[in-house]
Amino acid sequence: MDPFHHVRDGSTWELPRFVLDMFGLREQPVLPFGLSKYMVLQVVAALLVFLVFRGLSGRVAGGKPVKGMFWNFWEMLALYVRDEIVRPSIGIPHDDHGHGDEHADHSHDSDHAHDHGHSEVVAAGSGQVAVEVGHPADKYLPYVWSVFFYILFCNLLGAIPLLGSPTAEINVTGVLAVVTFLHVVYFGSAKSGFGGFLKSLVPGMDLPGPIAVVLLPLIWLIEAGGLLIKHGVLAVRLFANIMAGHTVLGVFLGFIAMDVGNLWGIVAPASILAQVGIGFLELFVAFLQAYVFALLTSLFISAAVNPH
Repeated sequence: MDPFHHVRDGSTWELPRFVLDMFGLREQPVLPFGLSKYMVLQVVAALLVFLVFRGLSGRVAGGKPVKGMFWNFWEMLALYVRDEIVRPSIGIPHDDHGHGDEHADHSHDSDHAHDHGHSEVVAAGSGQVAVEVGHPADKYLPYVWSVFFYILFCNLLGAIPLLGSPTAEINVTGVLAVVTFLHVVYFGSAKSGFGGFLKSLVPGMDLPGPIAVVLLPLIWLIEAGGLLIKHGVLAVRLFANIMAGHTVLGVFLGFIAMDVGNLWGIVAPASILAQVGIGFLELFVAFLQAYVFALLTSLFISAAVNPH
């Protein structure tokens, strides 16, 4: 028997025995059209992301405040990703600071905008107020927001009985890492050109000509390989953390079915309590891993659009 069958992807949707008996089924139902369980759950996660952003965008249209605890929660997460992850991590790309005297005159304002965006004074009722109108790093928000909320919903689906976390599958996290890598290359190429992005992988060094001919290609290969490895680690880290959590839950659940004789009355309650504790920890890990993926994505984008 495969001890990981509860946390692996498959073409069947595993249901409790009493549900199978209720519908007169002898075997677990097989998904049609060659679909797998995690394929369906990924579509569910994508739809949830769409519904959350569609609902938020409709509620903030025209500058209206978001009302309701449910929508305030998602707004809080979106603002946290923007203000605590994307803007501080990416900052202001070098050529967005301005040039010449204008840059010198506004250097203090640019440093302030690096952390908090910039403000404009607008009329509001009988007076004027300063409102935040944007930040240069906000152009990268759509992708970071999308990947954060998509991973978060994929993680949280695993906390619902009979479902699972698609991010517990290395192929899913691998595709997320590849898409992030392609975005990093795209953003870096859009800022410096594709050739400039490739050139920026090598740090500036004042080397004599013969030494530079030998060392610079080697350094470029090392840096390019490091860039690929960094994105590979994104996939492995997310997969390993989510898979490990579900595996631990499965192990504790398996204690109930063990033949422990007279100790079953102690083992079963202890197993249930352990599952509850691990379950709360898994909720924390679901948010934490979405945060880590979004943070590292922002740092990789920052390195691409702010070449040294």
